[in-house]
Amino acid sequence: MALTLRRALTTDLAALATLMNTAYRGTGPNASWNTEARYLDGDRTSEAALKEDLAAKPESFLLIAEEDSQPPLRGCVWLEPQSDETWYLGSLTVDPTLQKSGLGRTLLASAEQWAKERGARTIEMHVINVRDTLIAWYERRGYRLTGETHPFPYGDNRFGTPLRNDLAFVVLDKQL
Repeated sequence: MALTLRRALTTDLAALATLMNTAYRGTGPNASWNTEARYLDGDRTSEAALKEDLAAKPESFLLIAEEDSQPPLRGCVWLEPQSDETWYLGSLTVDPTLQKSGLGRTLLASAEQWAKERGARTIEMHVINVRDTLIAWYERRGYRLTGETHPFPYGDNRFGTPLRNDLAFVVLDKQL
């Protein structure tokens, strides 16, 4: 099956919010291998938040991963140009029932190629510091910790309620 990326439509946002919340905050036997539920409570996003983000950053792309253009939704990724050559990658999401199938690696590589075709030479991302397994997964795919950190937005519960007081974002990047 061929993986394709297409720009999300407004009509996709409710399904994308559900997918992201399941992948990032799911619990129980069907939880994602990289759930944030141990660190953050509540939803990861909402349809309204996705609409706001897209309206606030019209140069950004929320891309949907589809295989052979067939539903159901397989995954998604956010790409945002930071400069002519540096792009931010975030919200890489794979349906938890499809994880460990190689889809995440394929989606990441497809997103990198998509950005490269539009001028990106470097991809940057921010990952919560306590997500060691996820950071290691990205490092195996060529990303490196830059040593830069950003504070976690305590008090802004748009992305959930923190369950720890030691959260921060580490910056990773990769040269394409």
